[in-house]
Amino acid sequence: MTVYLKMPLLFTPPPRRGRQGGGDFHPSLCPARAWRFVMKESYRFIRLSIIILGLSLLILPKAYAVEQRLIIIHTNDLHGHPLKFPHIGARKVGGLPAIADLVQEVRKRHKNVLVLDAGDLNTGTPESTFFKAAPDILALNYIGYDAMTLGNHEFDNPLEMLRTQQRLAAFPFISANIRTREGARLLSPYIIKVFEGIRIGIFGLTLKETETIGNPQQVRDLVFEDELRSAQDAVDQLKTKADIVIALVHLGIWNDNSRGSKRLASNVRGIDLIIDGHSHTDLKEPLYINGTPIVQAFKWGMKVGMGCMTIEQGKLKSFEWISVPVSSEPLPVPAKGCFATLLPAQLKDDSFLEEILSPFAEKVERSLSEVIGFAEGHFPIETSRSQESELGNLIADSMLWLARDLHPDFALHNGGGIRAPLPGGDITKKRIYEILPFDNTVVVIKLKGALVTRLFEHAASVSKGSGAFPQLSKGVRLRISSGAERSYQVTISGSPIDPDKIYSIATNSYLADGGDGYRMFLQALERYDTSILQRDALIEYITRVKKRPAPVLEKRIEIGLSDNLTSPLMKSDKPFPQNLHWAYMKITPALSAQIQ
Repeated sequence: MTVYLKMPLLFTPPPRRGRQGGGDFHPSLCPARAWRFVMKESYRFIRLSIIILGLSLLILPKAYAVEQRLIIIHTNDLHGHPLKFPHIGARKVGGLPAIADLVQEVRKRHKNVLVLDAGDLNTGTPESTFFKAAPDILALNYIGYDAMTLGNHEFDNPLEMLRTQQRLAAFPFISANIRTREGARLLSPYIIKVFEGIRIGIFGLTLKETETIGNPQQVRDLVFEDELRSAQDAVDQLKTKADIVIALVHLGIWNDNSRGSKRLASNVRGIDLIIDGHSHTDLKEPLYINGTPIVQAFKWGMKVGMGCMTIEQGKLKSFEWISVPVSSEPLPVPAKGCFATLLPAQLKDDSFLEEILSPFAEKVERSLSEVIGFAEGHFPIETSRSQESELGNLIADSMLWLARDLHPDFALHNGGGIRAPLPGGDITKKRIYEILPFDNTVVVIKLKGALVTRLFEHAASVSKGSGAFPQLSKGVRLRISSGAERSYQVTISGSPIDPDKIYSIATNSYLADGGDGYRMFLQALERYDTSILQRDALIEYITRVKKRPAPVLEKRIEIGLSDNLTSPLMKSDKPFPQNLHWAYMKITPALSAQIQ
């Protein structure tokens, strides 16, 4: 028995005369003819629909005429802090699992969410540094980041490691102003994301000063182009492809408009929003330069920036922004505006991400939990970039002790290389790794006295807050005036510098390679790399010599004593970069081998 299926029609036409028998024919009575009829009428209906749609597009100015909102969540300077950590006493803050919870909660409440990072993902706690930021990148993949620009600390590792990190990341690294010496781009300059028809162009910038503050071994084959020229080129291209242009930059917010993101906003037109990093600025509200908002979210994941763009007919109509603290405390939810219904009452740690990160933490704990000494008091970090510091003294003395068989006259360390304080109480290896996370080795250099004079001219000329500010060992004393004509006076073993004498100096491999402006080290008569990491030297020094170090200041550096000191400082119209630091990183095994 044959069964005919009655096929539904888009609509039923009136009966028409059949070809045979003179009777009436209805297509539903014959399956084959019904199918042909349906197909013919369907094509006619589709053509009519296309015509109507085309006419509607001509009538309406744009498909996105309705007001829309875009939520932007951003971080910067995470610096290897994948897990929450103590801050101001025992209270724990930060952590990528808590940031994951925030992003997920916002995505539940809004469909247009963009997540960005403004660079310096690398170099921080052992949970990250041990594995060359693999835990951090895995967490950012899980959270669903859309893009990251490169900070100067992305060059703490060799370029091969940067490429490995790129392969591990499920999101693009972008920067519009980095090229190889041959002229090829190191990365894509920008990306375009589309939200409900709104095209968002995001371009990246890395501070040009990276070529000075970066390790010469890692950046020597790269060219960091002027940020303004690269930015204008990127904006000009994106204006033809996108509705909104966002600058995701690692430049810093400084006091005047001659540097960093303020300089960018002052000179480049067409940017709707600048998301910045590098200076660790804890903003409470956006800065506006020439009508362009600049935002930054502190450091280490302790804050997350959240912006809300209201867009109408492809144009930015308004912008709101808040800084969200990442902690277990209740969130300060605004009473009105974009964020009144977006934020959860309190952040929780994403349990699945915690499980992903826990093997890394457990491996570090097994390796570094050993107690090596006892601190008789608190060694702060706050003064390491501006004056003699107790922790700087301890580190410099450990370098001098390690190189004792080479008879150095003194040791010099850069304050920017000190990354965490030393609390009173038990000292573990893990704490030393947090204080000195860079893979710097101890290097002994021989210089003629005339170059040693230039070294101290540079050391005394750097401004407070600069990572280049010196920390000195016993055996040397530096006095700096604070008058209009700044000058300095230095003695080594109680005597002025003899320009013809050859001095032996223990320092770290970053400074030995000319980092932080100490280029006089490049003219060394002799150079010997001990191949012993700075942090290992400090561990050995505490274990074998100090055992119970006490925080003391010994007037190794004195500031503001007199305006009549000898040796006026070198003058320069170009200010020395502040808050800059970098360290030489050795090539390490593949990430997969480290994680096993």
